[in-house]
Amino acid sequence: MFTKQIFSRYFHLTRTVFAGEKSSLAALRKKTGYTFANCKKALELNNNDMEKAEKWLNDQAQSMGWSKATKLEGRTTAQGLVGVLVKNNIAAMVEINCETDFVARNEHFKGFVDHVSRVCAKYTETTDFDGDLWKLGFEGEALKNLKAEDGKSLGDHLALLIGTVGENASLRRAICFKTNNYMKLYGYAHPSQVHETRDGITHVGKFGTIVAFSGEGADQLDVQRNLCQHIVGMNPKKIGEAKKDKPVENKDDETTLIFQEYLVDSEKTVEEVLKENNINIVDYQRYECGEKVKTDLLHEEVN
Repeated sequence: MFTKQIFSRYFHLTRTVFAGEKSSLAALRKKTGYTFANCKKALELNNNDMEKAEKWLNDQAQSMGWSKATKLEGRTTAQGLVGVLVKNNIAAMVEINCETDFVARNEHFKGFVDHVSRVCAKYTETTDFDGDLWKLGFEGEALKNLKAEDGKSLGDHLALLIGTVGENASLRRAICFKTNNYMKLYGYAHPSQVHETRDGITHVGKFGTIVAFSGEGADQLDVQRNLCQHIVGMNPKKIGEAKKDKPVENKDDETTLIFQEYLVDSEKTVEEVLKENNINIVDYQRYECGEKVKTDLLHEEVN
């Protein structure tokens, strides 16, 4: 009877330990996205300490990422996502590339796009400027050197991503907006995964735009959104000025924004819509994932 009780206690204790290990393993896998074998090894090496195990995994992934980044450096990264983040008077839009659309749909990749967007927005937030509108563009190498809150560079975090997803990825570009006084910023990504574009949320898609609005109607969210959709869909090359510019003969070839047929209502031009709603477009930027772009960095103030 005594032996049976000891065996019974041992049996239940062992089951509890195994259950605890299984729970930790499942939680670590869900949190980090690393393989069963790597998570199990991390827990074993760190006495089942979740925090230490996660740090070990990240260190390993980053180390592996730098190695993989070197090996995969020449491989084309034609897929990816555009991320758009607007926080009050600050906006950031980034393009992050990868090799396959499968990885672009990965939650770790989307999380990285969000992370880069927020680092860019934070950098913009701490920048002082004179005037009404400030813009700054980043090429890939400049983006890599930006520091995240943990003190590591975005280049370090990129290596960590590569170690996680197992294929090449790159920081391609970013553009930041900051306004003073009367201007309003609106951002849009397409195809949008949520019905509404909300402030403080990074929206991702294959296309994106940030638009700076002014005028009495600059707070009309529906009009802002529709105009952003128009810019994404019609890809104008400049805003245009009615006194200086003239529309082209074939409306289908029009690349000046104010003369284009409005995407939401083809009976109107964008210029007519702007006048009807007492709203002006001061500036905008449009990204299309994978498009050919000029390498010039933007850094300008608009008064």
